Amino acid sequence: MSDLGWIGVAMLVTFFAGMVIAPIVIKVASKLKAKQTILGYVEQHSQKSGTPTFGGLIFLLPFVVVSIAFGGLSYTITRMALVVTVAYGLIGFLDDFLKVKYKENKGLKAYQKIIFQTGVAVFIAYFSYKNPFIGAKIALNFGLQEIDLKYFYIPFASLTFIAMSNAVNLTDGLDGLAGTTTGIYLVTFIFITLFGYYDAVEYGKTQYSKELLSFMISSASMVGGVIAFLWHNSHKAKIFMGDTGSLALGAYAGAQALFIKNPLISILVGIMPVVSCISVIVQVVSFKLTGKRVLLMAPLHHHLELKGVNESKIVSFYAIITIIAGVVSLLII
Repeated sequence: MSDLGWIGVAMLVTFFAGMVIAPIVIKVASKLKAKQTILGYVEQHSQKSGTPTFGGLIFLLPFVVVSIAFGGLSYTITRMALVVTVAYGLIGFLDDFLKVKYKENKGLKAYQKIIFQTGVAVFIAYFSYKNPFIGAKIALNFGLQEIDLKYFYIPFASLTFIAMSNAVNLTDGLDGLAGTTTGIYLVTFIFITLFGYYDAVEYGKTQYSKELLSFMISSASMVGGVIAFLWHNSHKAKIFMGDTGSLALGAYAGAQALFIKNPLISILVGIMPVVSCISVIVQVVSFKLTGKRVLLMAPLHHHLELKGVNESKIVSFYAIITIIAGVVSLLII
């Protein structure tokens, strides 16, 4: 089998592993009464109250095991991606645990989340800056030239991790929405990484090509796990991702963009999580300044729901837009 063939193998192994553990996670979460409490003002989702949470474990656990089994710890890029993903997953797990324990949609306080997220982000950003395969240079003009951020790379990278994880978290509001859009994002970045891999091979950068191959295998593993999760999360969801999954998934998405030195293109590839963030910011600013709301409810997907758009159709719209954005990104790069 060719080296690139292992990318497909990793995806399939994680998918089947996820399919095996999914019923177990759902059963255990239900038995322990680890159920999602729906916010009172999201009336259209009242019937979903009591659906098990912690669904992120369905893709997170096999992803970690498969990435390690395929030698991911031997490569610095993959190793750092694993660390930031697991760390953010643990932050989300703590948040979900507190929500379940106190039976209300209030886990960690906002400032506590930010402190934990920032600590992890700065740690990984520093080691990314020092890593010879990553460094402080990022692509500008969609990859046409590079700029060296020097020490500014650390706050920039930290902000990217925090923003991306919270963007995916905000998008996680409908059955299958966050998993579908982020899954397409991950696949797009596998192709972007593949371009870099072929360049590394062509120019004889043997060790760097091995780093990128390992990273693609790890990314494919995450995709396989997310597909298994979507099997059980698509409408009507049997289990929710929870912050355990959304924060971890967003952190990995940030790692994909940063570690191949192309964080700016992630704004286009991840257009729908970006829209979710912008819609919340606009709603809050408008209400604070004028006392009026621009949307019926933020993020945007809830506004569309209240306008009468079917939940599954919203997920389809978001997926189609993300696919188009991904194709445009690949054409540009």
